[in-house]
Amino acid sequence: MKVDHFFSSSNSLVFRFRMAHQIKHVRRRFDKIAADGNKFGLERIEVDHRLVQRRDMSYSHVDASGVIGRESDREEIINLLMQPHPHGDGYGDQSVCVIPIVGIGGLGKTTLAKLVFNDKRMDDLFQLKMWVCISDDFDIRQIIIKIINSASASAPTIALAHQENNKNFDIEQLQSRLRHRLSGQKYLLVLDDIWNDNRAKWTELKDLIKVGAIGSKILVTTRSNSIATMMGTVPSYVLEGLSMENCYSLFNKWAFKEGEEKKYSNLVEIGKEIVNKCRGVPLAVRTLGSSLFLNFNSERWEFVRDHGIWNLKQEKDDILPALKLSYDQMPSYLRHCFAFFSLYPKDYGCTGAEVVNLWAALGLLRSEVGSQKIENTARQYIDELHSRSFLEDFEDFGHLYYFKVHDLVHDLAQYVAKEEILVVNSVTRNIPEQVRHLSVVENDSLSHALFPKSSSVRTILFPIVGVGVDNVALLDAWITRYKFLRILDLSDSSLETLPNSIAKLEHLRALSLENNRNIKRLPHSICKLQNLQALSLRGCVELETLPKGLGMLISLRKLFITTKQSILPEEEFASLMNLHTLSFEFCDNLMFLFRGAQQLTSLEILIVQSCRRLESFPFHILPKLEVLFVIRCEMLNLSLDCEKPIHSLRMKFLHIEQCPRQQTLPQWIEGASDTLQTLLISNWHSLEMLPEWLTAMTRLKILHIVNCPQLCCLPSGMHRLRSLEDLSIDGCSELSRKCEPQCGEYWSFIAHIKHLSIGETRERKLLFQMQKKIRLKLQI
Repeated sequence: MKVDHFFSSSNSLVFRFRMAHQIKHVRRRFDKIAADGNKFGLERIEVDHRLVQRRDMSYSHVDASGVIGRESDREEIINLLMQPHPHGDGYGDQSVCVIPIVGIGGLGKTTLAKLVFNDKRMDDLFQLKMWVCISDDFDIRQIIIKIINSASASAPTIALAHQENNKNFDIEQLQSRLRHRLSGQKYLLVLDDIWNDNRAKWTELKDLIKVGAIGSKILVTTRSNSIATMMGTVPSYVLEGLSMENCYSLFNKWAFKEGEEKKYSNLVEIGKEIVNKCRGVPLAVRTLGSSLFLNFNSERWEFVRDHGIWNLKQEKDDILPALKLSYDQMPSYLRHCFAFFSLYPKDYGCTGAEVVNLWAALGLLRSEVGSQKIENTARQYIDELHSRSFLEDFEDFGHLYYFKVHDLVHDLAQYVAKEEILVVNSVTRNIPEQVRHLSVVENDSLSHALFPKSSSVRTILFPIVGVGVDNVALLDAWITRYKFLRILDLSDSSLETLPNSIAKLEHLRALSLENNRNIKRLPHSICKLQNLQALSLRGCVELETLPKGLGMLISLRKLFITTKQSILPEEEFASLMNLHTLSFEFCDNLMFLFRGAQQLTSLEILIVQSCRRLESFPFHILPKLEVLFVIRCEMLNLSLDCEKPIHSLRMKFLHIEQCPRQQTLPQWIEGASDTLQTLLISNWHSLEMLPEWLTAMTRLKILHIVNCPQLCCLPSGMHRLRSLEDLSIDGCSELSRKCEPQCGEYWSFIAHIKHLSIGETRERKLLFQMQKKIRLKLQI
């Protein structure tokens, strides 16, 4: 029944009667909830909605000087790695020495392994070093691919080609490539976070990798003693908790600013009692210290010390009381957002943008400062979670950032999500009716009968690359059943079309068809989704044309496009008044983006990647552009339309990669001298010089220059870049030589910069990981 008819005068009596009845019912439910709360001793807690103060963010790579109390553990592991195999190298099944590190979650096993892996002595001892994170799924094929990719990681441009090609090989071809890559090499392989207790699977993998040279070693981290015994060829290294002295130091580091603890002797004493209950687990110590950072209320500290949750027994799922307590102390808005990390698998690398899209589509982002953008609100949430030590491996490039959720924290997210969020895999036999958010991680789990008929489902997500829908009938059933869907992720599916009925999902906020390689056309009815905020057609390489009526998507904020279309419907794009992010990737027939005069007045982020025929950019119609990615556009002349500075530029972030027609930075960038904060330049083999005006970038904080071999000098005014905090130069041999500490001729220009990385392997790998993330799943 239509709303206007329902509220008409002819139905007023019916309406009043029904509403009165419903209000009574709701009141009875509230009374019952209040009674239950009193019955079980629940208390009302007033939530502080202010974002807490946080320390300055720093990169999360392992820096030996920042790790407390693991020096002796590192030396003992390195000593084990330097020892000859106890059974003699090359002896039968014992041909590779396997050293397990075992301990409970959050103890620092991975951190210790990283300390060892990055120790310079390992570079001298082993010809090849590989790091592979396994987590829950011990899939031989995927592990082989990861090992091959890791073995190639020292050559980023080759590694990407390996990774893209490996997906197309069968298991026989993969094992042949693996054995060829390892054969005769003395290698160190780290297998991080092993949960597999199937000896047959481990034996199968071990048989494939025992082809290295004498002295090869495998370092394994696991929470399980039984798995360590199964895999190890030497006794396990049982990692103990930190000493109380080291725990106190770690706690003070995270609870106070440097030296501040001297002012609060009473809190230091309470802190020692809190630390005593952490039982030496660094993650627990760090998390609780972070939760009390800049909070000098002794009652708050005593509450943490005395809270009964400390006494809960550690169960099999290993959810540390310290983490649960920190979760309970979070503001409610943050708790709601945090629970949705359980939709992603363990060890999943999140881009900030995909998490923002998820939270925004579910209505979890609330701006408290007028019209603050949801991206800024989400970044505050993520920074707060990071400051509370719930996130790790945080790489911050300004508008682009990347992180992971610690395994133990992921366990906590699953625990607090309870029955509303469910990860669906091959062992799932039943989806309860009350489940509202689904994450499908295996194709084998896509059964008609499995999915509930309840209309309560709000999210269907496919977070794993290669896992998607191939059944139109199942999609039809979802559209029919789940009419209140907010998020529908059909990425990596093999659908040939979408049903016209997609328009029935009138509440849909996010729709992804990413990497659907069979879709040639989309139904025009898709443009009736007027609540849609994000639409991804990225990787739809057979899509011939965009749907007609695109301009009707009045709520659309983010649009990712791959199409064979050569001319864009400019009027349609101009009608998208809320469009914030626009991406063109693998659009091989596009020579020009927009040639008309209509401005895209709301666009702030533009991504152009692998558009091989694109020749020029329409800067004049992008008055609010803040973020620009230009990646592998061989024909693009960035100086074509803009030979002079554009003084109205508001650009804050610029990434230029592989632009062979450019020999220097285009001069229009000078127009962003008062706003540009991040400049990333990579794989630019024709780049010969950096212009002198670069030193006028008064707000530039991050400058990364990678794989620009012809670049051999810096502007003479580099010392004037007083805001520059992070300078990385790698793959530029002559320039790196001139920037060597103390002795390089440019050292005096750059010595003041806080984070310097000149020709370091670690930085090369870090940037390669970021570039790989950008190429494979660039969502801003």
